[in-house]
Amino acid sequence: MQDIYIIDDDDSSIMVFKELFKNDPEYKFTNVKSEQIDVALRNIPSIIIINEDAVERDIVELCKQIRADEDNAITPIIVVSSNAEKEHRIMLLREAIEYYIRKPVNEDYLYYTIKNLSRLLNINRRISPLTGLPGNVQIHAELKKRLSNREAFTVMYFDLDNFKAYNDVYGFLKGDEIIVFTADTISKALHKNWNENVFVGHIGGDDFVGIIPDLHCERVCQDIIANFDACVKKFFTEADKEKGYIEVANRKGIIEQFPLVSLSIGVVVCDIGRFHNILEIGEVGAQVKHAAKSVMGSCYAVDRRK
Repeated sequence: MQDIYIIDDDDSSIMVFKELFKNDPEYKFTNVKSEQIDVALRNIPSIIIINEDAVERDIVELCKQIRADEDNAITPIIVVSSNAEKEHRIMLLREAIEYYIRKPVNEDYLYYTIKNLSRLLNINRRISPLTGLPGNVQIHAELKKRLSNREAFTVMYFDLDNFKAYNDVYGFLKGDEIIVFTADTISKALHKNWNENVFVGHIGGDDFVGIIPDLHCERVCQDIIANFDACVKKFFTEADKEKGYIEVANRKGIIEQFPLVSLSIGVVVCDIGRFHNILEIGEVGAQVKHAAKSVMGSCYAVDRRK
C-alpha cells in the first residue's frame, strides 16, 4: 500500500487524486492540513504532495520542516502550484523537493509522475537502509549476469559468528554498528584489490556477499579477517575484551559463555562452465560457509571443486 499525503488546507484536491487513481487500489490518499503536519510526519508516508495554492503556511518553511524530520528525510515531496516564478521554483528545489509541477496540471502527467516515483521508491527499498548495499534482487541479477556472460569469478559469503549473543547483551543499536563496520571492512578490502567489476551486497542481517573477477582470493580473505579481528574489539567493553567472551542467560536462566564476534567466509570459485544457475552457487556457498563456521574464531574456507 502506498500511503500518499496531500497537504491541502481547503480539501480542494483530494478528490482529484482519488478519481485519478480509482483503478489503483494500492494507492491510498489522505488529506492533511498544514497545521497538522507534525502528526502526519509520524506516520512516515510514502510520498507527500503539497497543493501550494491551498496552503496558508509559508511553503518554503513547510518543506524545510518536512526535510528536517529525521524519519522523513528521504520521503519524496511533490509541490503542485500556479506560481510561475523561476526563483520560487529554484528555491523550493533547493530545499530538496523532488518535483515542482505547474498548474494547470495535465492529469496524465501527474498520474505517471506519481506512479514512476513510487516505482523508484520500490527499487530503492531493495537497498539496505543500514549499509547502503544492494540486496537480494541485485545480488541475484549480478550472479545471473556473470553466468550468462560465461565469466570466471569468485563468490565470497560472509557471516558473523556469535552475533545474536552480542545483540542480547549490547542491544540492537550496537549490533547495527557492527553490521555497518563489517560492510565497510568488506567493501574497502575488495575495492582496494580490484579496481573494477567488484560487487558487494547485503543479503540481510549479518550476511554479506562479495563477487570478484578473480579465482584467487586467499590473500584478501586473510586481510579482511585480520582487519576485522583487530577492529571489532572496539565494540566491546574492556571487561569483555579482557575475558575474551560475553555471558548471556539462556531461556532457562542459565548463564552461557560466548566468544567475541568473529567473521566466517565461505568462498566459491566459479570456473567457466562449473555452474548452470545461481541456485547451484548458493548450495555450494552454504556448504563451504558451514565449514568455515565450524572452526572457532574468524576463518575462511575455499571450495575449489571442479
